[in-house]
Amino acid sequence: MLPKMVTPKYDMIVPSTGKSITYRPYVVKEEKLLLIAMESQDEKQIENAVMNIIEECIESPLDINTLTNFDVEFMFVTLRAKSVGEGIKLSPNCASCEETNEVKLDLDEVTVKNLKDQTDTMIKLTDDISVELQWPTMKHRHIDLVDEASETETIINMMASTIGTIYSGEEIYVTADVPKKEVKEFVESLSNEQFNQVVDVMAKAPYLSYDLNFDCKKCGESNSIELNGLSDFFQ
Repeated sequence: MLPKMVTPKYDMIVPSTGKSITYRPYVVKEEKLLLIAMESQDEKQIENAVMNIIEECIESPLDINTLTNFDVEFMFVTLRAKSVGEGIKLSPNCASCEETNEVKLDLDEVTVKNLKDQTDTMIKLTDDISVELQWPTMKHRHIDLVDEASETETIINMMASTIGTIYSGEEIYVTADVPKKEVKEFVESLSNEQFNQVVDVMAKAPYLSYDLNFDCKKCGESNSIELNGLSDFFQ
């Protein structure tokens, strides 16, 4: 019987909970799934590959469906840094002359922004009705945000996923226990002002971020680009 390779173990902190979990780097078998997904250029397939790799590599008890989007993105970047190296090369275009430049970034310096400055997620809509928001999970993004017909429909579905609890007088409604259709109808019944209240809080959700700075090799112009979201790190 052939020998089995022993992989090292590391610890990381889950951004949304502050809890420490143990993981191992992903191996060739798992990287193959990711490369095939990336070649397809299909967002849903890439997300499925990312989630599968996280599930395989995290050795602590974990329900991936309870993780926020920024948890999943941060965890995957951390996994990638230990699996294939901290440095990756990107090819951004100069904002001035549009020349393509090769730039190396350090995945260890990727952070989750807005994490320490999270705003109050309780929003008072009327004297009797309030909502408490929760950051969407990757599961919500798969179910609600893929292949929608319009940007407006996507925002409405995202908002429906973000509302965790609705308070109406003495009544408390946990949206996980309410039919999705009813939550969506609640969102669609909001006035423009109420809708914008929720959107303003959603816009302050934590997100994966890295400030990429480089001088253009052709014109010398200084460029500063904020990378945010998983797709920006694997262009």
